Amino acid sequence: MNTIFSWLRGQHHLSRVHALLLYACVVSVLAFLLYERFFELPKAEKPDSEKKAEEWRVGISSPQTMDFCNESVPLHEPEVRERFEKELYLNVYRHSETALIIKRANRWFPVFEKVFKEKGIPDDFKYLAVIESNLENLKSYMGALGYWQIMPVTGKELGLEVSEQVDERLDPVRSTYAACRYLQDAKNRLNNWTLVAASYNMGVAGVQQSLASQKANSYYDLHLNPETARYVYRILALKEIMKNPKKYSFDIPQKELYSRQNTRFVSVNQTVINLVDYAKQHGLSYKLLKYYNPWLKTYRLDVSSKKTYTIQIPVNLKDTLEANNPPASLP
Repeated sequence: MNTIFSWLRGQHHLSRVHALLLYACVVSVLAFLLYERFFELPKAEKPDSEKKAEEWRVGISSPQTMDFCNESVPLHEPEVRERFEKELYLNVYRHSETALIIKRANRWFPVFEKVFKEKGIPDDFKYLAVIESNLENLKSYMGALGYWQIMPVTGKELGLEVSEQVDERLDPVRSTYAACRYLQDAKNRLNNWTLVAASYNMGVAGVQQSLASQKANSYYDLHLNPETARYVYRILALKEIMKNPKKYSFDIPQKELYSRQNTRFVSVNQTVINLVDYAKQHGLSYKLLKYYNPWLKTYRLDVSSKKTYTIQIPVNLKDTLEANNPPASLP
């Protein structure tokens, strides 16, 4: 320090003012360095957004135990845990799609749960619909359709109408009843709900053949095709995320979740020549008629003497689109 001051005194070309300013700067810098050296400076609190970002970088704390339909998942086995965590990470970091699934679930899970309770199907099977369709009325490249991705022939076998004018695979309620018929029949043949879930992807016969050829009795012991090998783990991953959304940073306010709108049910037992005019008579557009009744395929609905259809009509369109109402009673 003495050396610095001596140097400063030797700079005769500096004016008195400049010298004083330079002295002040040097003293300030030295004082700061000494204070930082001997005293701990308080650290600024990081905003929540930065804290969350750090949590994302650290990774995910996966559960130590899990079950599917009260059947234990052997997460203590390293291979099982790694398969499960792969699906967990994929869906946690698939931010936008997983967030939309959570929003849609508020609309459709109450419908599924009510049908499952009536038919004695475990509640966990609602997550099967999630991985099949993302809770949208989708059509696969193979021709499977609806929330439960039912093939045309299978739909007819399960009691659904699949015709040129009507496709009840797109009816969320009737297709759920059809899925329940499949699940209950599969349970009677496989006697294990986890195997039932796997059979939804590869068929009951395929599961039975794999069990017999590999002399196994558990899904977790089977060597399967890549899609079925992932299938149950995908269900488990979505179950974990959707039961604990905040844990995985999906903190979506209740008011932002999609609701099932209030509707009334109109029985139709006579042919409707023009569904556009029918919609207008009920105070809505053909587009909204299709929105509430996606199973209607054309502009006309022919009704035989032995058939009655049930069409949903919003009770009050403004309230329907804005209110967060509980699901309407099933027909």
